[in-house]
Amino acid sequence: MTSFPERAAAEVLPDRRAHERSIVDGDFAMTAADFNRVRQLIYGFAGITLSESKRAMVYSRLSRRLRETRQSSFSAYLDWLESLVGEAEAQERQAFVNCLTTNLTAFFREEHHFPILAAALRARRSGPIRIWCNAASTGEEPYSLAMTVIDTLGERPKVTILASDIDTRVLASAREGVYPADARGLTEAHLRRHFLRGVRANAGSIRVRPHLSQLIEFRQFNLMDAKWTVGEPFDIVFCRNVMIYFDNPTQRRVLERMHAVMKPQSLLFAGHSENFGDARELFRLQGQTVYDRV
Repeated sequence: MTSFPERAAAEVLPDRRAHERSIVDGDFAMTAADFNRVRQLIYGFAGITLSESKRAMVYSRLSRRLRETRQSSFSAYLDWLESLVGEAEAQERQAFVNCLTTNLTAFFREEHHFPILAAALRARRSGPIRIWCNAASTGEEPYSLAMTVIDTLGERPKVTILASDIDTRVLASAREGVYPADARGLTEAHLRRHFLRGVRANAGSIRVRPHLSQLIEFRQFNLMDAKWTVGEPFDIVFCRNVMIYFDNPTQRRVLERMHAVMKPQSLLFAGHSENFGDARELFRLQGQTVYDRV
């Protein structure tokens, strides 16, 4: 068994009622104008559309950033953010985006996709195969892809996985590759083959083995960037539960650009609540939330 540094405990957010009270009774007041400015900024930075129902969430997450930056109000913070230039602006913009992105994930989430992935890998086994996971979050999804690759093709596959996310904090966690030993979605066979178990102070934690991490390149990436630099076209793209945060024009723009970086007959895996039927000339439905690039 291998010992490794403990991972920081996950932060626990207060419940929804506490969020709602904090808007009225907390250290800061969030006006309708403040909330609308936040909505405009996050849409411009990351393409994310925030509904009115997200006001409590925005207050809870951004109020912590106000305290960290010693701002006296939401309007003062937003004025300061918009006044920054150069590296300072880039750093605070990233902190702002990190505060407002949602990172729900698990190992082998939407498990019906993984047998389809395995079949696609076998069909392309002569390689090389390029996979893009563009909502890597804390790493469970790209490591699930890597486990499927190795379980399907063996220990030395001709496969590379680009794992990207807009949130730099979750990417740091993903690179670390440390999880609770009882993480949802992992079988005992997964644990034996693909993870090291922590001992002593690290008991109860697991770390991915090198044969998984060496397949993956983790990279910060914003789908709203003017230019996508992603290398050779992809054979397989996982873009699951990303489009739900975009409005229809943004979804269309992202799908067109994704189409341009995929090979003909490559596969696009979407989330369970996502439907790309309005882009049939780009992607053709092949199965449950699995599309073939036209």
